Amino acid sequence: MISFLIRRLLASIVLLFVISAIAFLLLSAPHTDVGRVLLGQAAEQSLVDAINAELGLNQPVLVQYLTWLGNALRGDLGTSWFTSENVLSAIGNRIPVTLSLMVGVTLITAVVSFALGIWAGVRRGAADRFVQIIGVVGYALPGFLVTLIMVLVFAVQLRWFPAIGYVDFFTSPAGWLSTVTLPILALSVGSIAGVSQQVRASVIEVMRKDYVRTLRSRGLSPRRIIFRHVLRNASAPALTVLGMQFVGMLGGAVIVEQIFGLPGIGSMTVSYTTRGDIPIIMGLVMFTVIGVVVINLLVDVVVSWLNPKARLA
Repeated sequence: MISFLIRRLLASIVLLFVISAIAFLLLSAPHTDVGRVLLGQAAEQSLVDAINAELGLNQPVLVQYLTWLGNALRGDLGTSWFTSENVLSAIGNRIPVTLSLMVGVTLITAVVSFALGIWAGVRRGAADRFVQIIGVVGYALPGFLVTLIMVLVFAVQLRWFPAIGYVDFFTSPAGWLSTVTLPILALSVGSIAGVSQQVRASVIEVMRKDYVRTLRSRGLSPRRIIFRHVLRNASAPALTVLGMQFVGMLGGAVIVEQIFGLPGIGSMTVSYTTRGDIPIIMGLVMFTVIGVVVINLLVDVVVSWLNPKARLA
């Protein structure tokens, strides 16, 4: 297990360096006159050149990247070109909002998907067809449409939840829960559709194994067979899909945060990307990649624990 973790950590570190280099290169390719944007079209060229030099934009792209990388390794991701706000502080203020959504969606998806998948895989028949219909409908409905329907029904008509806004957890736990419930449910629909189908397929496959028939012939109760043997072997593929869904949620969070007016990473990405604020964008890219790496590492650890053969893959 230790050697497996070391290999995964080394691969993750290499991935971080590669993605940071590619992202910086792509962001620097469509070079814009940042000094001109900051000072306006009427500013003198000497002042524009001075601003660009102060920001280091008069250096070759490779030098700019190495400078950024050296500062990043010391924990300094720079400051925003347009607001002079520290990148770490700006992102840190937004992370709790998006993290609330991600954790909530992951928990709901895991519980509901495994319940539906086990139910369909064990009972088959009408239960199986019902879960398959849920999967098809969940895939077919666009995420923004699900979000808008939930807003119209639960926020506008029933008035159970606020339509927009966010309340910090430490300010009011009840207010926080009311503001994140609808966004979490909206993001969970597509995730449940995907993960439940994987759980269902894995359970059906494991239930056909010879060792399951042997356990039945020995008189073990169906509950013990399912939860102690079948679920353990069927969980690995489902957890992998759940990890992929977590990564995909980052894209869905952009739309959901815009609709609900949540001050999270998604809305921040849209705002600063339209400005071309490279320090902020690079910070967002690195935080996103680190989050993806951590989730994939956790999934690999759990999968390798459930199936030791995965460590050799």
